[in-house]
Amino acid sequence: MATSDGSTIIGESILISGSLNGDEDLTVRGRVEGTLTLTKTLVVEPTGIVKAEVQVKNCVIAGVVVGNVTATESVEITKEGRMVGDISSPRVIIVDGASFRGRIDMGEVNVESERQVRPVARAMAAPVRPALRPAPRPSAPAPRQEAVEERAAAPRPSSAPPAPPAPVAMGAVKRKVIVKRK
Repeated sequence: MATSDGSTIIGESILISGSLNGDEDLTVRGRVEGTLTLTKTLVVEPTGIVKAEVQVKNCVIAGVVVGNVTATESVEITKEGRMVGDISSPRVIIVDGASFRGRIDMGEVNVESERQVRPVARAMAAPVRPALRPAPRPSAPAPRQEAVEERAAAPRPSSAPPAPPAPVAMGAVKRKVIVKRK
């Protein structure tokens, strides 16, 4: 059935099986199976079922679509809409309550502009965390003065390279100092 505004309506009792091509809007209230190629908009109403590979300018799904949809402008799945298949379109709208299972491809990403934006986006998205500091520990008794002086006065062998600093853990490192008296 054709309307005065140049669109076609497939009624609820109609089943079309095969390849459907057109240069006008199409509203599906019945059932379409096969392939569907339009230069304008496809509207699948709540009573409509489309089991086809679809290529259109725009697609509005309020019924059921099983198959892949490729749209040059947009695909919208309303809250009554259900779709199983992949969507390829630069603009995709899935309303809260809609049902969708498949993949979405929204086109090519410009790699050069993505490289320029990505470091800034990461820096802006990185959460700011306060520096972690170990919990304060009770202070250890100060070493005796004579033990410190003896340790400082002890000669070091000059042939051996200095030992690398010991790794420091999160808390304070406890070391046992043995002082030999003469």
